[in-house]
This record gives sequence, C-alpha cells and structure tokens, in this order.
Amino acid sequence: MAISKARMQALPIEPHPVRGTWNYTLRPAPTDQTAAPAPSPATERATVLEMLDDPRLTGMTSGDLDTLAEKLATAQRAQWEQQRYEARGGPRRQRPGTHGKKPLLNSRDRILVTLLYLRRVCSQRVLREMLEINDRTMSQVVTDTRLLLREHKVSIETTTLLFSTPDELLAFLRTGQLASRSREPLPEILSDPALTGLSRTDLATLVDRLALRQAARVERRRHQQRGGPRQPGTRGGVFPQKIGDAERVLAAVLFHRRVCTGEVLAELFQVSRRTIGNAFLDVRPLLEEDGFHLEPAPRKYRTVGALLASVPQQGDPPS
Repeated sequence: MAISKARMQALPIEPHPVRGTWNYTLRPAPTDQTAAPAPSPATERATVLEMLDDPRLTGMTSGDLDTLAEKLATAQRAQWEQQRYEARGGPRRQRPGTHGKKPLLNSRDRILVTLLYLRRVCSQRVLREMLEINDRTMSQVVTDTRLLLREHKVSIETTTLLFSTPDELLAFLRTGQLASRSREPLPEILSDPALTGLSRTDLATLVDRLALRQAARVERRRHQQRGGPRQPGTRGGVFPQKIGDAERVLAAVLFHRRVCTGEVLAELFQVSRRTIGNAFLDVRPLLEEDGFHLEPAPRKYRTVGALLASVPQQGDPPS
C-alpha cells in the first residue's frame, strides 16, 4: 500500500518554521459526529478500479475483460505458486489460503491495470497514485501479467489517449473531454525543432547515421552484463526493446540539450528512469565521436504537461 497525495494533503499537518518538510506537527483530526464515516482505502480503490474498467481505456468491453481473466486464471495461479515456492525455498507447510491477508488487487484487477499500462493510457506512477499502491507492488503486477499475456499471445494495441496525472484521467472519465493533447504521435511531438534544436530532416539523418552503431553498442553492453552470448529463451529472445532505436536517439538528444529531466522522459516513453539513462549512455559516445553539439535548451521542463504544452499545436517554428 501507499498513501496518495490527496490523502496526505488532507491531513491536519502544521509545518514548523525550520525545515517544515521534515519537522511538523500532526494535529488531531476534527471530529464531526454528524458526518458520514470516510470510505476506507480498499473501498476507494474498488471505486477507482470500476471507473478504470472503461472500454475507452481498455480497448475491450467489461465482458471481454472477464473472458480474458478466465483464460489467464489458471496460469496466474500457477505463476503465483511458483513465486511463493521460490520465496519459501520449498513446498508449502500450510494449506493454500490468504491466511488473513487479502491482496490489494485480485486476478482481474491485475489484468486491468496491466492493460492500461501496456496501452500507454498512463504511467505506472499515475496508477499507483490513483490506487494507493506502492511502486514495487505495481511493478511486479505489471511484470507478471505482461509475461502471461505474451505467453498466451494476447496482443495489446496502444491508444492515442495520454494522461499524465490522475486528475486528467478522472476528468476524462467523468466528462469525456480531453484536457490535453493525445499521444498521437508522441515521437512526432517530441521531434519538434523547438525541443531538439534540429530540423526534422536533420534529426532523421542523425537517427539513420547512428542506428547500426547504436544497436551494436547496446548488444555489446548486454553481452558484458550477461558474461556471454544470449541463451535460448532469455529475455532478449522474447521481449522487444522497450523503446526503439529512433526513440533512444531522440531521448538522448532531448537529455543532451537538458530539455527536461530524466524522470519526464521516462514518463513520456513509459519506461523506467534507468532505461532512459542507458539510452543516453549508449548514444552519447556516438554523438561525441561525430562532434555533435547543441546549445542547451532555454528552459528545462520538469513535468510532462509543461513540456507538451510548450510544443506549438500547429506547424513548426523555423529551424
């Protein structure tokens, strides 16, 4: 579990004058005998999950999602038992059961949140905030469920919707109106000369020039990490790259110019901060070899919304 920002901000916290973020007084909550009791986090989580089970987000009806959940149910139980076996280091000593612990997400919920992430409706950070689940739990849910979806050859198509905050997503579900532009197409938006400092033609030429060298560098790094060649059935033989070669160069250019933080790039490309860091480490030496240099951007954006809002809606500025 985790505590949402909204719940934390609602607490009667009085910061001290010195280092108030660390030093503060938590006042007793005022009691109102006539007020209805606040819903529990579990109840609120169930309400949010019901809202997220929307065909506009999932790409399927609620009935289709039920069918998918039934299809994966046996595999989910087997996966769970395997993980518990490995964690215990041996077979069960008690009969199967929750033993008083109810999971935060049931089997169907796990599929739902994974669909939303794989369709790139929003980042895991947004899902964690809305459902009040910590990052480690959410990451494990997505990792486990994504593996099962691929093993059962369930294809997931990305959507053009893009929500960078819980408020944006909830507003869309309530009104049907998009508060910000859609994702379509994200690389096209981020390739704007105002961000890259390059014309689109020059950026495409740069991507083409670096593609093969970059791929070779990535494979060499992964060979060193493995300590040898790929083995049959390993991750490299099953999963595609989290971001493609062109996106890696684009991300490296934006990072090189300090257009935004690594966290913003990670959220935009729906990958971890480490993946963005590796992309920059792979591409930067190639840029240096080619004598590539661009002046730092005039402004560094620290949120996805601020960066996307800075890109002109129509047309490009002269490059």
